[in-house]
Amino acid sequence: MPLSILYTAQATSTGGRNGHARSDDGLVSVDLSIPKSLGGPGRAGATTPEHLFAAGYAACFGSAIEHVAAQKKIKCESIEVGAAVGIGGNGEGGFGLTVGLISTIRGVSRAEAEELVHAAHKICPYSNAVRGNVDVTLQVT
Repeated sequence: MPLSILYTAQATSTGGRNGHARSDDGLVSVDLSIPKSLGGPGRAGATTPEHLFAAGYAACFGSAIEHVAAQKKIKCESIEVGAAVGIGGNGEGGFGLTVGLISTIRGVSRAEAEELVHAAHKICPYSNAVRGNVDVTLQVT
């Protein structure tokens, strides 16, 4: 079933992983640098595509938890999501990603928090985009 697109974000990158990325609205404008651990210069003041992906996934997943909580009429005091995005060789000459999502949900029982996180993983656009391609681990604290 085709998506009914509600919003489209646009960004442009020049210079690849050692360049610059900018959103069309100008609110995101970052220098990029390959980290030293990947053989790059690791320039100070620059970020990586993995950091940008982690920030986007964490924000999106947090909103998915909020959405599920509202649907289930569960009131949370606060929701915080951390995302760790790893990159490495995939054994086939290319590269792949891993994602670890750590969700801290205050004001609910651990069982409720775990229920919310697992339900959010089913509806989050980032989770749906990477499902079957990226190893995603979920942790609730």
